[in-house]
Amino acid sequence: MSFFENTRKPQGFGGKLMTKMMNSGHSRLSQWGFSNISVNPDAEVLDVGCGGGANIAVWLSKCRNGHVTGLDYSEVSVSESRKLNAAAIQREKCKVIQGDVSAIPFPDAKFDYISAFETVYFWPELKKCFSEVNRVLKDGGTFLICNESDGMNASDDKWTKIIDGMKIYNCDQLVTALKEAGFMEIKPYADAKKHWLCIVATK
Repeated sequence: MSFFENTRKPQGFGGKLMTKMMNSGHSRLSQWGFSNISVNPDAEVLDVGCGGGANIAVWLSKCRNGHVTGLDYSEVSVSESRKLNAAAIQREKCKVIQGDVSAIPFPDAKFDYISAFETVYFWPELKKCFSEVNRVLKDGGTFLICNESDGMNASDDKWTKIIDGMKIYNCDQLVTALKEAGFMEIKPYADAKKHWLCIVATK
C-alpha cells in the first residue's frame, strides 16, 4: 500500500502520520468552509470522515452548548480523533465512533449540522451516501461539504491514479447528487484560484 492510500483509509503508523498531516494541511480549507455558514451554539453536529479530529475541535469551539460526534471507518482516524478531543469526550460533549457513511448508525433527524471535509472523494455510491446524510439530518439542517479539489484542475487527476477508489467531483456532479438525495436548497461557493469547492445544502 502506498503512503497516499492513507488519505482514503488511514492505517498503521503511516495512517497516524497522515491524520496529523491532514489536521494541519486542511486547516485553511476548513476555516474557509466554516466561513460560509452560521452556527447555532446549541447544535447537534456530525462530522463524517473525521480523520485526525481537527474539525471536530472547531465544531466544539463553535457549539459550546451542543454536542459533536465524529464518524470514520478507519480505526486509526477514530483513535487519533479521540486523542485530540479527549477533554471534550470526558465532559460528554463529544464522541467519536467507527462507522460507514453508506449506513450511518444513527436514527432519522438527529443532527442540526453534518460536515464532510476532504472525504466525499472516497464515498461509494454518492447518491446513496448523500441520502443517508439527508436521513439523519433534521428538517432545515445544514450539510457542509468542503473539497480542496473542485474537479476543474487537470493536475489533480494524478491523485485518482495514485489513490485507489478516489473520484474528484465537480460542482455540477455534487449538486445533482444532492438534489437526487432530497436536499432542497443548495449553495455552492468556489475559490477558483485555489480550485477549492464548498457546498452548503439544506434539508
